[in-house]
Amino acid sequence: MAIAEHDNVFIFVPNLIGYARIVLALIAFWFMSTNYVISGWCYVTSALLDAVDGHAARAFNQSTRFGAMLDQLTDRCGTTGLLVTLAYFYPRYMFWFQLSIAIDVACHWLFMQTSVVVGRSSHKVNDNFIMRLYYQKDILTFMCCVNELFYVCLYLLNFTYGPLIFGASLFKILAFLTGPFAVLKALISVMHAYVAGIDLAAVDVRERQERRQKSEPVSGKKLE
Repeated sequence: MAIAEHDNVFIFVPNLIGYARIVLALIAFWFMSTNYVISGWCYVTSALLDAVDGHAARAFNQSTRFGAMLDQLTDRCGTTGLLVTLAYFYPRYMFWFQLSIAIDVACHWLFMQTSVVVGRSSHKVNDNFIMRLYYQKDILTFMCCVNELFYVCLYLLNFTYGPLIFGASLFKILAFLTGPFAVLKALISVMHAYVAGIDLAAVDVRERQERRQKSEPVSGKKLE
């Protein structure tokens, strides 16, 4: 039986999933410094639902700009909350966690804002080769998962070594394996800012030229 379509964007299925992600993230934040079991499960579930809402948006034909922004902000705020906690747990590496937050938030915000300014239908649509490659569904999913897994492993290692494999901590092994991908993702985020900066500067140049063209006939008009 077909589901009747409506235009109340706020109760679209993918957006309802987005609200659930926010609730789970808030619960994770509340328990993050005291109960790694509750916090870990809530955080991971919130992160995994990031893929579910995308499938729901396509399945129900409910892809919206509001949903994309909700999804993007939930991702950024969720990761930021975890990194703040990691900076508290590992003060020796605070600068690197601060840098990670700054890169993640600033670069993605600039990229999203520029996508709106230039009138793209989605921030995932871009002419840059690296951006097109990065936003391939499988690649994007893999990079986001390993990035989150790296930070989650660091978080869990503050409380427990977890299962042991040949005497080595599984969480520590996963952290070493996923760490390089987290660095790569940060570099790609910097590329987001570079590409967005070029696109935004092009808009400025075009608008300045248009203003000059409009003012030339006025300034060049002879007095009678």
